[in-house]
Amino acid sequence: MTERIIGILGGMGSLATAELFRRIVEKTPAKRDQEHPRIIIYNNPKIPDRTAFILENGEDPRPELIDSAKKLESWGADFIIMPCNTAHFFAETIQRAISIPLVSMIEETAEVVRERGLRKVGLLATDGTIKGLVYHRALLKHGVQIAVPNKKDQQKVMEAIYQGVKVGKVEMGRKLLLEVAKKLEKRSEGIIAGCTEVSVALRQKDLSVPLIDPMDVIAEKAVRVALGLEDL
Repeated sequence: MTERIIGILGGMGSLATAELFRRIVEKTPAKRDQEHPRIIIYNNPKIPDRTAFILENGEDPRPELIDSAKKLESWGADFIIMPCNTAHFFAETIQRAISIPLVSMIEETAEVVRERGLRKVGLLATDGTIKGLVYHRALLKHGVQIAVPNKKDQQKVMEAIYQGVKVGKVEMGRKLLLEVAKKLEKRSEGIIAGCTEVSVALRQKDLSVPLIDPMDVIAEKAVRVALGLEDL
């Protein structure tokens, strides 16, 4: 198998993009610089908010998403990953516009949940990811049930993401997310950090049930594919 160049379609948000890059580097079994995979990062913060479009008919993010993916393809990426869960609502549209694979963080995470034998998972995610059924579609295929926060707690999740982590107030966001996560873990066998901002804020040690982190899942997948250890 040949080595492949990773394309990261980033900017949703920028901190999450930097975090994914860091995790890829940390998960690469390299003993020197030259053993790391080549990575092209396009951090495009001008992509309109995905949740706003899904819920409120805000500005359409698809043109910027497609343009970003095409840029990564033209620059030499062999496959693309996106550190934004909600953006996967548009994954099929993006994939149709390019000829290289878009590796789905959602599908890969659903596969990990299935492999771990979890039958019901809690989901910490944006309103757009939940109402767009981004994870529901992937998990229900495997017979996995999903628990989501009640309306009041979901408002806390959105506040943690948009007024917390996305604007650099990570500790404020972390505090709110922990409040909701502690309730969700009583109703589930594991919790999915279904927003990249949640991945930035929460850690396994915070919870008494498994924390399934899609950022870790896609970082590990990207390393395996890039190093030629796994086919697409």
